[in-house]
Parts: sequence; structure tokens; C-alpha cells
Amino acid sequence: MTGRFSIRLTLGLAGALIALGGTLPSVASAAPDDPVSWKVPANAAQAADLARAGFDVAGADAGAAYVVGNRSVAGKLRERGYAPEFFDTVYKGVSTRAAGETFYGGYRTVAAQEAHLASVAAAHPDLATEYSLGQSWLKTQGKGGHDVKAICLTKKRAGDCTLSPTSAKPKFVLMAQIHAREISTGELAWRWIDYLADGYPADATAKSILDTTEVWVVPIANPDGVDIVASGGDSPKLQRKNANGSRGGCTGTDLGIDLNRNSSFRWGGDSNSPCSETYQGTGAASEPETAALEKFFRAIYPVQRGSGDNDPAPATARGTMITLHSYGDDIVIPWGFTDAVSPNDAAYRKLGAKFSASNGYLVGTNGETVGYSTSGTTDDFTYGALGVASFTFEVGAQSGSCGGFLPKYSCVDSTFWPKNKAAFVTAAKAAAAPYQQ
Repeated sequence: MTGRFSIRLTLGLAGALIALGGTLPSVASAAPDDPVSWKVPANAAQAADLARAGFDVAGADAGAAYVVGNRSVAGKLRERGYAPEFFDTVYKGVSTRAAGETFYGGYRTVAAQEAHLASVAAAHPDLATEYSLGQSWLKTQGKGGHDVKAICLTKKRAGDCTLSPTSAKPKFVLMAQIHAREISTGELAWRWIDYLADGYPADATAKSILDTTEVWVVPIANPDGVDIVASGGDSPKLQRKNANGSRGGCTGTDLGIDLNRNSSFRWGGDSNSPCSETYQGTGAASEPETAALEKFFRAIYPVQRGSGDNDPAPATARGTMITLHSYGDDIVIPWGFTDAVSPNDAAYRKLGAKFSASNGYLVGTNGETVGYSTSGTTDDFTYGALGVASFTFEVGAQSGSCGGFLPKYSCVDSTFWPKNKAAFVTAAKAAAAPYQQ
């Protein structure tokens, strides 16, 4: 989740279950040390204060913040004068034990995602090219880690799928799991790759996309963080940030830098506390993962807008980008760093409405969707620095078995992929002229 606070009035889990004649799950169903979501009566300012104080504030509405933590966290909230109430479980239960390079019912590990990219490139040499964009923090320290991997998919002609901003075909980039614990997003990237590579040429839509467009996919933008998440097995660890433990005395999943607060465009307006979930790092693009992603984006996209906040990307600008997060069922459009709308706002809303037609997500700026400004985000960088039409998808509901950071694995195929496949298709087809939709 982007870490911003929703100001929308939503029907919470309790109201939904009452309407259906059901009952709320009990906090007793969670072990004392298991994280759950606590509903904390609070206004927006208090929610922001809780986040600055180091609480894991996963969202908020007009009257409450939703804080993730175990019962000791609830106790700390009570010490501050708040009255937390159980809202939802974080772990949704595992009906089938995962096997091989999977965890929590079937979610893929980094190793599995890497093997998948290699196998797709080997099986489809006429369509797929694999790239290493750079190194994770642990790898730069000689402590294991990974390369940050990408794959380019297109029906190859001379000059296609090269790291060039002047290649003939327009480009669509789908990026996932820059926040490690948002585990459904990497699975969506996996399915998108397979849909295109395995569908060509029999599927007319897949063929049309790959004949005309370069589709780039970064399925795991934060591989060290995902390793930490997956190390919990059927009780995944709630690691959001990368694995850079060089700052402060942070322990457990508190260590690291939030890579979605570390981008160089308008960096510097988020947390300076190393143990905060939104810690922005010591400087703009200080993290090797961020630097690798920004180098990649600059390599494939030309600069298409001026440097001023009010300089629009021209109608002729090409390129689309979606960064997948969870949760909230939102399509977030720039800007993130300010409450002001972007100079391409009308075009953003038109294309966003096409996405929403398939997934039903709410389209809007931070204030209209998740309600809290941010700085140093990926989509602000790709739009602000390069003029690429860039969106954040917040995948999944706020609660329930298909909600939260750790939805049941079955939800990927039953809900998330059916809802978002057509939106990804729309983004790919729009890459040639996203501001003219």
C-alpha cells in the first residue's frame, strides 16, 4: 500500500457482515503474537501522528486509522489514549501447504520468479528478452541478495526490446512488489507475462499487443524484501521496505528504506525516522534498487515534458506505466507529492476510467482516493521526470479473505487477475498515445 490515508467513507467489514447476516471474525482466532488490523478511532491528523510515531498505519477513513500489529501494539495504542478495536486478521489462512519455491498457499518466491523469467525467455526467443537492471542492497554488500530483473515482450524486429528511448514501438511497463509484503502484485505480473508469451499468436489480443508494443515487466522490484516476507512461510513476515539495515537500531521488519519514498523526483517530504514504514532514506535515489529502476526508465523513455510542475506532457507523448500495490481498490493518478492535480489531469481521468471499467477501482488523486500526499514515489518520477502516463493500482479490498496485504492465494485467480487483465490490456494498447484516449 502506498501508505496514504483514505478519506473516503467506506462500508467496513462489520457493516458488510451485518448486512449479510454474518458475524465478525474474532481476535481470539489470531495467536497473541500474530499481527491483526486494529481500528483506532482517530482523525486524519492523529492518524498521521501515529505513522510518524512508528505505528504501521495501513489506511484510514474519516473517523479511524487502521493499524497493523499484534496485541502488544494495541497495548501501546491504549497507553497513548487510543481505543483500538479488532478489525480484521492479516493472515487469511492456508488451506493447502505450498510446495517448492512457494509460500503461503502458492505465492512465488524470488527464486521462482527469476526462474520463470529465464524459462519464458528460453521458450520464446522470438518474443522475450530478459534483463538485469541492477543489484539489490544485500547484493551490493556481498551478503547474498539478487539482481533486479525485468523481461521485455514483443514480436521482435530489429531494434526492439533494447534499452533505447528511440526504439520504434511504444512501451508499457508493469512493475510489482516494490513493497515486498504486497504479495498479490507479483502474481499478477507472472500471469500477465504468461498471458502474452503463451497466448501469442493464437490469442488475437495478445498478438495485437506484441506486434505493436514493447511490454516490459518488473515482477519483483524489491527482491531482498520479498525474501524476508517469504521466509515466514505460511506466516509471511510483513516486510515493506528493502533490507538496508545500516541506519538506526531497527529490528525485524522495521529495518530498511521505503523504495516508494526514495525516488529522486520531489524527494524529501516523508519520514526521516529509520524505523518508520515510510522512511525515505538518506537522499534521493540512495538505494541501489531505486537507482536501477530510474536508470532503466531513463533508458527506455525519452524526456517528454518540461521540468515545471505545471508543464504538461504533450498529446504526442508515448508510454504507459502501472506500479502495482495493495490494497484499497484504487487507481491513483499524479500528483503524489502535492494536493494539486497534474497538468494532464483530464487525460489521466479518461484513461483511468477505461481501467476502472474492468476492475471497478476508484480513480483519482491521492486526496480523492487514499487521501495523503507522498514524495519520492515511482509514478511521480516516471510522469514528472519523463512525461510517461503513470498510475498506481491498489489491488484488493481493505478486509476479508481477498483483502489486506496477505490475501488467500486463491484470490489471485478468482478475483485479482480477472479484474485487472483487461486493464493491463488497455494500458498496453494506450501506450502509443495515452493522453489522447
